[in-house]
Amino acid sequence: MTTVTVLHPGQMGVAVARQLRLAGHEVLWVSEGRSDATADRATEAGLRLAGSLATALAKSDVVFAVCPPAAARDLAAEVAAVGFDGVYVEANAVSPGTAAAVCGILRETDAQVVDGCIIGPPPGGSTSARLYLSGEHPHTDAVAGLFTGTQVTARVLDREVGGASALKMAFAAYQKTARLLAGMSHALATDHGVADELLAEALMMPSDILSDREYLRTVAPRGWRWAPELEEIAQTLREAGLPDALALAAAGTLRCWNPLKDTDRPPLDAVFEALHDH
Repeated sequence: MTTVTVLHPGQMGVAVARQLRLAGHEVLWVSEGRSDATADRATEAGLRLAGSLATALAKSDVVFAVCPPAAARDLAAEVAAVGFDGVYVEANAVSPGTAAAVCGILRETDAQVVDGCIIGPPPGGSTSARLYLSGEHPHTDAVAGLFTGTQVTARVLDREVGGASALKMAFAAYQKTARLLAGMSHALATDHGVADELLAEALMMPSDILSDREYLRTVAPRGWRWAPELEEIAQTLREAGLPDALALAAAGTLRCWNPLKDTDRPPLDAVFEALHDH
């Protein structure tokens, strides 16, 4: 049995903590500054309340940090101030740079930082999640082992700290923006009375947009034509009283592919390099 402190048991954190409990580990949580809803979640999941952060960390081999990304550095600093020298799993949705900063904050206490990212819904019931881990192998392997037999599939990446966070950022850049774009599209269609027709068209669209990398070789040469269309979309959004920032940003980004105009299926390396050359 390993003792793990989960900071903090929000919707995702408590689901991960519950999986650790089901695997036979003792899971602690700290109530200071937490809401009644957090306390209710922790109690329902069978987590053990520690009197303070210092008390929890003194008993813990592993700290699992799952908090809003804006609080990631401050949380690491709080843990470092207590002098924790175990394994710290930075599992927040943060950039590789922030993950490296967290590593630097905890280096002075000799804590071993494992960079983690969670992809998927909160695990439990019929749902599962993937936990990607990067960093030094003895520690990434040990963290992965905590989830053996659970609904969290742990996958160790052969990457330094920052690798798992980079994967999270790459995945979320598509997922989060795509959901927002869907909301904007449906709001605009509803305003103009064509919501049913939009939904019908959506049902005929391919569902493998992110996985179909090869299709980008046909998209990039058409970027010069798509950019003005996005500007018309921005105008339509403004006329409907909807935000136009995403459409304008997309138009500007599409122009990165202008040098590939009229090329015949350029290689993916060229497609990606053009985006870097903005």
